[in-house]
Amino acid sequence: MTGLGSLRRLLAEPEARAPAPEVCELCATPVPEQHPHLVQVVDRRMLCACGPCAFLFDNPGAGGGEYRRVPDRYLSDPGFDLTAAQWEALQIPVGLAFFLRNSARDEIVACYPGPAGATESELSLTAWASGVGAGRLAAELAPDVEALLVRRQEKGGTDERSGPGGCLLVPIDACYRLVGLVRLHWKGFDGGAVAWREIDAFFAELHELARPLPQGG
Repeated sequence: MTGLGSLRRLLAEPEARAPAPEVCELCATPVPEQHPHLVQVVDRRMLCACGPCAFLFDNPGAGGGEYRRVPDRYLSDPGFDLTAAQWEALQIPVGLAFFLRNSARDEIVACYPGPAGATESELSLTAWASGVGAGRLAAELAPDVEALLVRRQEKGGTDERSGPGGCLLVPIDACYRLVGLVRLHWKGFDGGAVAWREIDAFFAELHELARPLPQGG
């Protein structure tokens, strides 16, 4: 990616992709609803791909590294949690955020979903290194195509959420699914019961898919 505008276009893309049928954006072959994705690294664009075209980019160096295939692995670290102070240091106003390593800018980008889409948040190196970046999942993170998705567990008060929280390593397109879900269902200041029920179900699904990192791994 060459600038913030490109990142914002990528983060807003899930809603723009609603029309069907979808086709592979490399060869124009029709693709099913569940299909692979590629990230165009420099322009930070996500592309739908058919199986054969996606297979060509299984190797990160294929095609000169212009495209990278989004993997389908989900990992969790049950022993990792952020303290209240670490959350505050992130300066993210909601309890949902995802972090990706942008290879074009050689930095970590923090984003959070909201009713208007995804917002990029300022993230200091200290806040990253002492918080999410200190976990074992951060060492596993593949640039551009994976993200660390974090949900804060609220305790007490009227905003208490009972759904699964914690930190997960997920394909980047899973984060865009979350962005689209929030945009679709969020109502009012706190989102409303429907939005949080959908968010709970989304995280429950991801936790079912996630493979725990081995202890000491």
